[in-house]
Amino acid sequence: MSRLKQIREQQNLTQEELSEKSGISVRTIQRIESGIQPKGHTLKTLSKTLGIQENELLDEQTKTENEIKVEEPAIISEDNSTTDYSKIKLINMSSILFVVLPPLNILAPFILSYTLKQKNPITKQIITLQIFWTVLAPVLFMLGIFLKLGRSFTIVLLALIVLSNIFLILRNTAEIDRKQKLRYKLNFNIL
Repeated sequence: MSRLKQIREQQNLTQEELSEKSGISVRTIQRIESGIQPKGHTLKTLSKTLGIQENELLDEQTKTENEIKVEEPAIISEDNSTTDYSKIKLINMSSILFVVLPPLNILAPFILSYTLKQKNPITKQIITLQIFWTVLAPVLFMLGIFLKLGRSFTIVLLALIVLSNIFLILRNTAEIDRKQKLRYKLNFNIL
């Protein structure tokens, strides 16, 4: 028997009477009593109408799932270490220190990921992105030189290449901070 039906019957209400008091349709009340969990406005309205807490309307399984979600601050990655997003941001930002020295912009996050024990898909993708950028940047620079558009163009191209990597790093850091994922990532993984 659903929690709503138990509470409704304890308060000597029919589905129609509860519908009138709450403004929730009889059909919605029937659905909830048949096993569908109330959410949002419906949950708030029914709990207010019945004079109970919202979590009292939820079945035990749903309560347990909600408690588990609240109690899990970190995610366990594939090698059983916890994912610490502040450490991942540090790993990502370490590339920015060596943005003008391309091999080091790969080495710094690589060493930090092992030192901080953050061997997860996000850190692997951060390193993969830096490897890809390190390979692509000289190719673009050489193409710019072969076009022979002048020294000022070459300097601007070099600045754009460096700024593009800084942008990728900063944008990914912001996305890690907000959504715990990368904004810019590749569809493959080198590591």
